[in-house]
Amino acid sequence: VHLIERPKAMPTVDQFQIVETHVPDAADGEVLVQNLYMSVDPAMRPRLTAGQDLGVAMMGGALGRVVQSKNSDYAVGDLVSNRLGFREYFTSDGKGLTKLTPDPDLSLTTHMHALGMTGFTAYGGILHIGALKEGEQVFVSTAGGAVGSIAAQIAKIKNCYVVGSTGSAEKAAWLKDEVGLDAVINYKDAPIRGQLEAATPKGIDVYFDNVGGDHLEAALRRMNTLGRIPVCGFISGYNSGHSSVSNLSNIIYSRVMLRGFVGTDFMHMYGDFQRDMAGWLKSGQVKYQETVLDGIENAPAALIGLLNGLNAGKMLVKLAD
Repeated sequence: VHLIERPKAMPTVDQFQIVETHVPDAADGEVLVQNLYMSVDPAMRPRLTAGQDLGVAMMGGALGRVVQSKNSDYAVGDLVSNRLGFREYFTSDGKGLTKLTPDPDLSLTTHMHALGMTGFTAYGGILHIGALKEGEQVFVSTAGGAVGSIAAQIAKIKNCYVVGSTGSAEKAAWLKDEVGLDAVINYKDAPIRGQLEAATPKGIDVYFDNVGGDHLEAALRRMNTLGRIPVCGFISGYNSGHSSVSNLSNIIYSRVMLRGFVGTDFMHMYGDFQRDMAGWLKSGQVKYQETVLDGIENAPAALIGLLNGLNAGKMLVKLAD
């Protein structure tokens, strides 16, 4: 999948192109990988404006299988995660590939979300950056998404009072009835400010921010003294390029810590994450949803659908069995 025109607002399908090319066999020291699933994430949107080159295969997370190997570190059949999504096949010298050992008790696709970088981002974001403590008051925006849903469930595991926001009745019902959040806000029903005030009678100690904009502004009004705001995403500004917040002064008066982060900020926690998350998934303490589209030709539509909130949980594109 190539990007052929930079979007100025919401991307459209005609700004992408599906291109066929010849992928050579593996040379000495190389492997040939067939991607099985590719990940579609909100963070891809800013790169469409700046960072993603035009007319070349797009980058993105993927899970693939080694189908040819002339590299002693990899055998045919090995499963590998990689950043060379948006393509069906590629050759590699092994750099940037991570070998996976699937757990027979878990779905392979969990490595693309709850047990992968998505889940790790939520884990480190709320526990390390957010410094979550047992029994605190927590708010998570886009709580029906792949990252937000995991962050919210970790907070519940830590015996916190958790409020989540989402943009559909179906997602709200899942968060309330299946995940067990204490309160769920559908921000399309009424302005977020009033709903959040009603849902947080004891204020907010940690706000896991995926949105910015009106959500961040509403949360700042409810932050308790020495509250923390780990900023994972800024969905409200991805298409417009800006997102206004008028009350940043609340950071001073409530002594709030607001910090942006990326998953590589806390790699020292990765072993703990793998152990904890596998256990939580097997015990049913962490639940997940997936939206899977079939075929690489649907990758642009998957990204646009994600940005429009049409997915339930993690958005994936299946490329092969």
